[in-house]
Amino acid sequence: MKQFPYLPVVLLSVLILSVSCGINDPDFTDEMPGGPAILSEAPPPAEHKFAHYKTRVEEYVDSLIGKSYFAGGILVAKEGEIIFEKYYGTSDGPRGKDTVTAHTPFHLASVSKPLTAAGILKLVQKGRLNLDDSAYKFLPGFPFKDVTIKTLLNHRSGLPNYGHYMDQLGWDRSVNMTNNDVLQFINEHQLAIGNWKPDTRFSYSNTNFALLALVIENITGKSFPEYMKSEIFEPLGMDDSFVYQPADSLRATWSYYYSGRKYAFDFLDLVFGDKNIYSTPQDLLKFERALTSGSFISPALLNVVYSGFSYEKRGVNNYGLGWRLIEFPHGKKLVYHQGWWHGSRTALYRLPEEDVTIIAVSNNDSKKVYNLRFLADIFGNYFNTAAPVHMD
Repeated sequence: MKQFPYLPVVLLSVLILSVSCGINDPDFTDEMPGGPAILSEAPPPAEHKFAHYKTRVEEYVDSLIGKSYFAGGILVAKEGEIIFEKYYGTSDGPRGKDTVTAHTPFHLASVSKPLTAAGILKLVQKGRLNLDDSAYKFLPGFPFKDVTIKTLLNHRSGLPNYGHYMDQLGWDRSVNMTNNDVLQFINEHQLAIGNWKPDTRFSYSNTNFALLALVIENITGKSFPEYMKSEIFEPLGMDDSFVYQPADSLRATWSYYYSGRKYAFDFLDLVFGDKNIYSTPQDLLKFERALTSGSFISPALLNVVYSGFSYEKRGVNNYGLGWRLIEFPHGKKLVYHQGWWHGSRTALYRLPEEDVTIIAVSNNDSKKVYNLRFLADIFGNYFNTAAPVHMD
């Protein structure tokens, strides 16, 4: 998330290829060269396969992290069984004393978006809203009536990123912004902000998910943190997960520059939905398994969630409803999201065909976390057999 021309995240950075919805947004990057490819092999006998995968994952992660300082956690699971899990460093900076554990909550940055999307989908499933509903029904004063819940979820709303225009149009950076401020600013500055015709092209914008959090609040009468706790975190046993509020300052893991300098609190740091969910690799695995089971969100609805909506440009990158997609030419699909906010770099990758989950969280601005994408080739032919992929 953050206002930078490039941003890495957890899995793929190779050479540039024309992409279906590639854009220069801060949760994506092409600045790292392609990492060392992992050659896939014929799967071993069933009784040994997990041990085989575990060894190869350990070898790659150890070589990737090396002797450099890394603060965070990495988890890899197959069919829901954890085959690799390791935590590194200290949560309070490189000279800190609080060792990172399985229960250390990290800022998910844009990996918050799949969770926010799940909150919306629960309301769709309960019949409290429809994907094609106009967002203005749930956002008082919202001027763009052609923007739907679906186009907010798939970044086809045409709305620009609030983190860019609000500052440029006069927002006082000494005042902490909230989601309601984002909406009111749109309502009051609609002509200056503008938007192109919805559902005509893809453009990644944090505004979409900041507004979706407000949709949840206005439908349910609960605050977004309360709703996510009662409808997502508690039912799934995500005991170390929460939406950040000022009262959480003592338990929230701060983020740091790679140099070790602490990030200052930002005037954007109270807006949630697009970011500001804190969680752990184990909790994210619980979330992923709930989705995979089909019991939390219906399989029919998930088929829509994991379908691409942006095919104006040729390429492999796409976006579903709260999830990024890579639709490889040879038929494989990678379902994922990545994030960057301050020094927090995160990623959640799903290999649906092999039922593999790769999760990484970090708070020391380490770009190495994104090369974990190459673990996909331990389980199936993804990057080795595909044309070079530019990972947005």
